[in-house]
Order: sequence, then structure tokens, then C-alpha cells
Amino acid sequence: MNAQHAAGLIRCKRDGGELDASALRAVAQGIGDGSWSEGQIAAFAMAVAWRGMSTPECRQFTLALRDSGHCLRWDDLPGPTLDKHSTGGVGDGVSLLLAPLLAACGGYVPMISGRGLGHTGGTLDKLESVAGYDVHPGMARLRQVVEGVGCAIVGQGDELVPADRRLYAVRDVTATVDVAELMVASILSKKLAGGAQALVLDIKIGNGAQLPGVAAARDLAERMLATARGTSLDVRVVFSDMDQLLGREAGNALELRAVLDLLRDRGDNPRLRALTLELAAELLCMGGLSRDRADAGRRVRAALSSGAAAERFARMVSALGGPTDLLERPDAYLESALVQRVVPASASGHVAAVDVRALGQVVVDLGGGRTHLGQAIDHAVGLAEVVGRGDLVDAGQPLAIIHARTVPAADKAEASVRQAFRIAPEAPPCAPLWQWHAPMEQMA
Repeated sequence: MNAQHAAGLIRCKRDGGELDASALRAVAQGIGDGSWSEGQIAAFAMAVAWRGMSTPECRQFTLALRDSGHCLRWDDLPGPTLDKHSTGGVGDGVSLLLAPLLAACGGYVPMISGRGLGHTGGTLDKLESVAGYDVHPGMARLRQVVEGVGCAIVGQGDELVPADRRLYAVRDVTATVDVAELMVASILSKKLAGGAQALVLDIKIGNGAQLPGVAAARDLAERMLATARGTSLDVRVVFSDMDQLLGREAGNALELRAVLDLLRDRGDNPRLRALTLELAAELLCMGGLSRDRADAGRRVRAALSSGAAAERFARMVSALGGPTDLLERPDAYLESALVQRVVPASASGHVAAVDVRALGQVVVDLGGGRTHLGQAIDHAVGLAEVVGRGDLVDAGQPLAIIHARTVPAADKAEASVRQAFRIAPEAPPCAPLWQWHAPMEQMA
């Protein structure tokens, strides 16, 4: 595609015009084949941020992104293909726990995941904490792992949705992460290309979310459902709380360790465990693997406590190039930061508020996230044992433990972590961890 044609499409959207299916296919093709520069991609993303997209535009752009690469089909599998996506949180390791849980219950999970966006963590970055784990296997290997193990958490690779992969990277560094239409197109294009039949979309709400406000989150939910309507994908939406970390760790290797603990039925991560079990139960029902929610709940709890989910996770890691004994010897494979700094509470009381976005930014500043394209990630750094909203603390008790490479980095992080917590005499109102979305047409 020549530069003049690309500029014309960008100009049309910038000026408030509506792009038809052929124009949106040209945009996706230009992004995917490399003929559009990063500057042109950024300009298009900003034009969408300014002018928006209609539902037909969003659906056509989603399909164009999907068709920019190979699409997987799983018709020969003996069970349903199930998937989940989060809009981005801090301390959110649900995908790592959910995929093997579903596989242990008879589902198949070809999960196409992404990297961190802005202050939020990415599933692929967490998995790359494990030396050897191949997040970009070829299509033949991906199919082999899904068929043999039941789950594979991977990235888009060169063959799958290449246009979205480039667009995703540019959004990360151009303040267009939270553009609803681009979020919808990015999420659904990957899930459609991956061949999922049922999808739960976990939209985070709270100060640590990409879309902190309830109204924006509900708008995204309706856009997602409207765009998916008429496709092969059954979608349900859940809103979950991001006014505190979902788990108690933030940082790639630290979060992966926490998931390994849960898989071995250890650790202290009740919020992460509870939300994962809830989403898993819903997906079992959507996929026809359980007769009702009570049965689904029993099955996923049994898969976790029995070690069946842990066994699936271990097989997935090994099949995708990682060690065969990660669960037994995590310290042999996951890096640790040399400097560990306790941040004590300055007063006694209840944690009245947590600035989750600030804590996510601390991880980025420590090197655990990206501020520009292609930046390397330090998997060892982050925050551990982070207290939650409503927790009762005594003066001097740790609010969090900083894991840093150097003392100056820990010094800088400590000041930010202190400012992220507000202690008060009274406990704050208790907020629900999740709430399922009722689509507007069901409420009419």
C-alpha cells in the first residue's frame, strides 16, 4: 500500500468519516504486511481514539484483523474450545491458573495472550520468566500441544493475527491502550482466529484498570457483545474489582510463583483463587461440560485440589520447551532480585485505599514493564506480599516487599509504594470481587 493511500484512510477517520469493509481490510493489510509505518499506525489509532468507530466498523475491523493471518479450526477435538480475556490488571494471574483448570475438566484452551500494556501486566511476559518456554510456536506445534495437553498459552506469532500484533505494540506506547473500539477489535480478532467457541471477558473496574469507571466498562461490554453478535463466538462479560491487586504479587516471576503455589494447593491468594474458580465454572457451563453451576463449581475445585490442573500446567510448560520439573523446583528456573526491601506501614489502622495504578507503574519503573517498543523485561523485579484494601495493619507491618536489582531502584520505588496506600481508623465498604454483566437486551 502506498503512503498516499494510507494517509487518505487516516485522514478519513480523523475527519469523522466511516470506513467501509474494504477500507478497513486495507488498513489491517497495511499494518500486517509492514507497509504501514509505526507512525501511520499510531496516527490511525489516535484518529480512532478521537472519532470512534460505529458497531459495523468495529465488527469489520475485527474481522479484517482476524483475516490478516492464519485462522485455527478445532472441529476434530472431542470437547469444546474455551477461552478467557482480561482487559488488563495488576497482579492478575488468572489465565495461568484457568487454562490448566479447564483442560483438567475436559475443555480445550488455545489461549492467544498478549504482553503487558502500560501499567498492567501481560500473561506472555509472565510465561517468559520460564527459560525455554516458547510463546511463539508454529501452528503445527500449537495444535499438537492443545490436542495432547488440553491447553496452550501462547502469543500471536507470525502466522496468527499479525496486524493486531503490530497495532497492540504501538498502542502500548501511544496512550491508546484504553480506546474501547481498539480493545474490542484486538481481543475478538485473536479469539476468533484462535478458534474459541466460548469466551469470558473479564473487564476490570477500579483505579488500577485500563477503564476505571463503571460507565466506560459497561460501554465496552456492550460493544464487545454487539461486535461478537453473528460470529461463531459465544461471549459472556464479568466485571471484576481492580481497586486492589487481584493477587498479592505484581511482577512477572513473582506472579508466576504465586500461581504455582495455588496449583499445588498452597499460598495465600484468596481473591485470585476465587475469581479463577468462578470464571472456570462459567466456562464449563458455556461449553456444555457441566449441567449447572453447582456441578461446575465442584468439578473445578476438585481439579485444583487433586493436582489435576497442576499436572496439565506442568505438561504444557514442558511441551512448549520449558523444564519438566518447574512445579517441583521453581527456584531453579525463576529469577530472584538481589535487593528485597520491606515497606512498613507508618500507622496502625485499616487500608482504606490502594493506588493500584501507581503500584503497577512501580513495577514498570523497576524494569518489569515497558515504556517503549522492544524494551527488554526484567522478570525478577516487582512487589510481593502486597496488602489489600480493608486489611488491618499495625504500624511497622509490611505494606509490600519491593524486589529490585539495585539499592537506588529500591529507594525510588519505596517512596512511590508508601504513597500508594492510605491508612484510616475505619474499614472501607466491602466491594464485590466480581459481578456478571446483564446485556441491555436482556434487561429490556
